[in-house]
Amino acid sequence: MERTQIDRGRRNFLTGRRPPLPDRVRPPWSRPASLAAACSGCGACVPACPQRIIVFDAAGYPAVDFAAGECSFCGACADACPEPVFDRLIPAFAHVAAVGAECFARRGIICQSCGDACPETAIRFRLRLGGPALPEIAEDLCTGCGACIASCPTQAVTAVPRAVEAAHG
Repeated sequence: MERTQIDRGRRNFLTGRRPPLPDRVRPPWSRPASLAAACSGCGACVPACPQRIIVFDAAGYPAVDFAAGECSFCGACADACPEPVFDRLIPAFAHVAAVGAECFARRGIICQSCGDACPETAIRFRLRLGGPALPEIAEDLCTGCGACIASCPTQAVTAVPRAVEAAHG
């Protein structure tokens, strides 16, 4: 008897389950587990966002598109959601900004657009000899709002998971 591969898409459809969440930045005060467990896909959070940064990903879950702008932490997405997806007792985002190799300053070109855009002054510039100052992100000050991501002309700034502090023994 020949075994056949199960079409996971069809099985998920027939059982009412959606595919797993792709690795994307999620709306503030939500986490992948709460979205997977409670999000109905109604889309109420999308038009509620005055910044227009919440979009649906390919799996039908809300995600944040920082290329469209920054999060103002207004809470309209959480207020509009009829399901228990959002928890305002947790930090808004589980990520911080990170600057990649595509950064103009790392390539010898003067640019401080990410620092200029950061409302929390979490991006400072370290002076160096023989080249432009390099951006450094203070993770403890970064709120994950995405202002620096939206402003970067080379798309060198991305969101990365916030480092989890190990418990002291």
